Amino acid sequence: MSIPAISVIMGIYNCADTLPEAIECILKQTYTNWELIMCDDGSTDDTYDVAEQYRKAYPDKIVLLKNLQNMGLNTTLNNCLSAAKGEYIARMDGDDLCSPKRFEKEISFLENNSDYAIVSTDMEYFDECGVFGRSNSIEYPQKKDIIKGTPHCHAPCMVRKEAYDAVGGYSVDNKLLRVEDYDLWVKMYSKGYKGYNIAEPLYSMRDDRNAIKRRKYRYRVNEAYVKLKAIKLLKLPLWNAVYALKPLIVGLLPASIYMRMHKGRLN
Repeated sequence: MSIPAISVIMGIYNCADTLPEAIECILKQTYTNWELIMCDDGSTDDTYDVAEQYRKAYPDKIVLLKNLQNMGLNTTLNNCLSAAKGEYIARMDGDDLCSPKRFEKEISFLENNSDYAIVSTDMEYFDECGVFGRSNSIEYPQKKDIIKGTPHCHAPCMVRKEAYDAVGGYSVDNKLLRVEDYDLWVKMYSKGYKGYNIAEPLYSMRDDRNAIKRRKYRYRVNEAYVKLKAIKLLKLPLWNAVYALKPLIVGLLPASIYMRMHKGRLN
């Protein structure tokens, strides 16, 4: 068996209904030298059984792992990383979709730009009523941009495995819940790695239009924590600490005001 160029890591949890569509997006990629590593994080529905059916159908392409109990995304993705054989690590979530040319375009960028370790793309947000928004990332994020917010969309990313190895994968810490990707980029940029964003929505994230209203305040505290960590690791001027206040203040805004701000960013 040849060594895959791309290892796709996917943490799966209670996504039995949407997982087939997500896996089919991988199977339909125009770039075919990949392996898919899924790790079930203690699902209580039929997610593992659905994944096992695909593993049996594609035993040379799919690896399936299972946590004995729910461990969280950080640990689950680290488990996937430990089994990865590819030079490049791509992400995918079990309830999302992506373009058939996503891998082709991402790996082409990395193979033609050896000084970059990270590539991601813009995303469309959709629900049962259709697409309702799109992300707009900075094409070439710099260290000074990271304090303002995560420089790369996590789910569509492809990263050189050496960059993951250099930072020890995802940090496992309660202070990083829901911001594990933001912390990952801070660590990678602090080690000298840099990334690029393709200004094309090659990924579609299934999302709840109203989920942002229910975001727990402690996750905003976690975001502030990562921003302060970024100042230290990236050696940014101390005045950047004002950016750490933003998520804390935003979390106190009335939901109606915040939703207007959020929709403005997506549009």
